[in-house]
Order: sequence, then C-alpha cells, then structure tokens
Amino acid sequence: MQAEAKLQEMGLELPAPMKVPPGFTIPFAWTRVRGNHVYISGHGPLEPDGTYSGPSGKVPSEVSLEEARQVARKVALAVLSSLKRELGDLDRITAWLMINGMVNADPGYPQTTLAINGFSELILEVYGPEIGQHARTAVGM
Repeated sequence: MQAEAKLQEMGLELPAPMKVPPGFTIPFAWTRVRGNHVYISGHGPLEPDGTYSGPSGKVPSEVSLEEARQVARKVALAVLSSLKRELGDLDRITAWLMINGMVNADPGYPQTTLAINGFSELILEVYGPEIGQHARTAVGM
C-alpha cells in the first residue's frame, strides 16, 4: 500500500505543521509513540501552509453539515501530516483503532456522526478497509 501515492492520486496534499499564533504555546506533542502504538493529540483543520482553516461556528446554525464534513476531512489531513513527520512513512500505519471526533454543535444536534464521517471516509479511502477501519465516537460540544 502507498498512502502518500493515494493522497496524490486524490489530489490532496498534507499541510505544513500548524503555525501557532504569536504568544501561544503548545506544551504537548502532537503525536507520541509508545511501542507499536501512536497516540495522537486533538488536531484542527489546516490549510496547506499550516494556517488554521475555517469555517468555525456551531453546526448547523453557523456552519452547514457539508462544511463540517469538509472541516473533518481537513483535520484528517492534519493528523496524517503529523503522523508523517513522526513516523517518516505513512505506510508504517498497520491499523487505525479508534477515532474520537468532537463537533462544535448546537445543543441537541443529532447528526454529529455525519460531520465526523468526513474524517473517517478519508482514512478509509486512503488506507482501505483492512487498515482504515476503526471504532469511533462523534460527540457534540
């Protein structure tokens, strides 16, 4: 399998590392390897140059479900970018086990799972069902 070739075939590029705003510090690692597992910190959506990408706001009153799906897709690319920097090769990933997605949603919004599908679908498209299949939560915040 060639994850990076698949991304290129899809017309997608991994974003640069997140450009942190002035005065903002990140006292944690984006990824942490222990044994044969990688623990991944929460990520946001990034543009190719590493700047934060929108839109921001509550789903569905300020951001449409389709926009939220696209944001989740950009988050997946940001995660893959961090993994590439940590592992050197995205093909070292042999299984996606668990994804926890958080959606900035209006109270009682029942479709958070559909928003996070943007993340899951990208991972499945890049890795296929054997490696990409994962357990998942998708909660509204």
